[in-house]
Amino acid sequence: MVFASLEFLLLFLPAFLLLYAVARPAWRNPVLLIGSWFFYAWLSPTFLLLHVVLTVISWFGGLAIDRIAEQSRARVRLLTSLIVLNVAVLCWYKYANIVVASITELMLPLGMLPPSWEKVALPAGLSFIVLQAISYMVDVHRRTVPVERSFIAYATYLSMFGHSIAGPIIRYSWISEELAHRGMNWQNFCLGARRFMIGMSMKVLVADTLSPLVGVAFALPEPSFVDAWIGCLAYSLQLFFDFAGYSAMAIGIGLMLGFHFPENFNRPYLARSIQDFWRRWHLSLSSWIRDYLYIPMGGNRGSEWLAYRNLFLTMAIAGLWHGGDSWNYLLWGAAHGVALCVARAWERAGMFTPPELLSHAMTLLFVALAWTLFRSADFATALNMYAGQFGLHAFALGDAMAATLRPAHAIGALLGVICVITPLYQQRCEARYGATRMFAVLGSLWPVLGFLLSFALIASRETVPFLYFQF
Repeated sequence: MVFASLEFLLLFLPAFLLLYAVARPAWRNPVLLIGSWFFYAWLSPTFLLLHVVLTVISWFGGLAIDRIAEQSRARVRLLTSLIVLNVAVLCWYKYANIVVASITELMLPLGMLPPSWEKVALPAGLSFIVLQAISYMVDVHRRTVPVERSFIAYATYLSMFGHSIAGPIIRYSWISEELAHRGMNWQNFCLGARRFMIGMSMKVLVADTLSPLVGVAFALPEPSFVDAWIGCLAYSLQLFFDFAGYSAMAIGIGLMLGFHFPENFNRPYLARSIQDFWRRWHLSLSSWIRDYLYIPMGGNRGSEWLAYRNLFLTMAIAGLWHGGDSWNYLLWGAAHGVALCVARAWERAGMFTPPELLSHAMTLLFVALAWTLFRSADFATALNMYAGQFGLHAFALGDAMAATLRPAHAIGALLGVICVITPLYQQRCEARYGATRMFAVLGSLWPVLGFLLSFALIASRETVPFLYFQF
């Protein structure tokens, strides 16, 4: 069950919101927790069991850390053990398959029989849940947040179905007060519903419309220059609208329930440098790896060489976090690490600053080429796409891509973009021309129209999972 499905829109969400609305304030955390666990059980009962076990371990771990004296080595050892345990669970589900596959590739040329192996399925959202649990325990250790003594409140924080499947990555300190005291009012509910509808339009009308183009391009044996770049640019837009759409829907659900989650994207494709891109893309992850990886590793406090090392390792680890069905994610993270190091060295050397337009174009080019590596099923597929992008195959549009391109796809994507952009410019228009009833009506009309069109498409085809569910 995903947000963009009939089961969620017609069954789960209305029933849950009704129960949540009629529940007394003291019972809203238990209702949200039970609803979230039911949501996970619908996805997989096994995943729910794993999720509950991790919740219990991290809650008891936080209580134990809080009881030990701050300067005690036992406190650090306990925190380290809990982090290692969570990371080990994540690594097992993410990397067991690829490690076995890599070992098999080494054994076959030697005439050795490959090991018997049943593929391990990655539970949806495990990566986000582990990062949230680690951030909570580290913050308790640092005394930046008080330990949560209510298991219901902590489990609600870690389990909220609105965001924990694919982000944003919520820190306990951001919502601790709202976990204890929050209101549910009509204004926030309407704002949340509006954000949810905008996110649905981003996902269904734009991202899902571009999905066939991406699938065809990355499956071509020898993509032409045009094929490869259509596939690359389509994936760049698909990934953004899919992930940002989910984040908007998660923020919207949070508002409907009385929570205020932070924004997760800030127009990343308008970035003028690779540093600027990471200040705009997946903001909750960027801030997490800065505060819980880069700075604890030393950040830029030591020598220049250590700063470059920390920057590279941080991005490589972030790449590994994204997935385990291919080593491409590690290479993608390493590529961004190298790019950040080069940008840092360029600035510190006092080199000339390129014009804004050129800097923007170079940033987008690098990001798009890196997305090719990110999307490819394996390194051979990535090399094949790069060969097409650099003109080593034919140039013209191929038959397979031409057969996939349809006017209906362009119309659907255009309507989706209009439904997303129009509400964003409402405030600018109101600031310039004054708040009028026409702007208020249009600001509400476009999200509703986008949602209705999205609902019609959902009802007429199979559910398309969110891309970040695989991470």
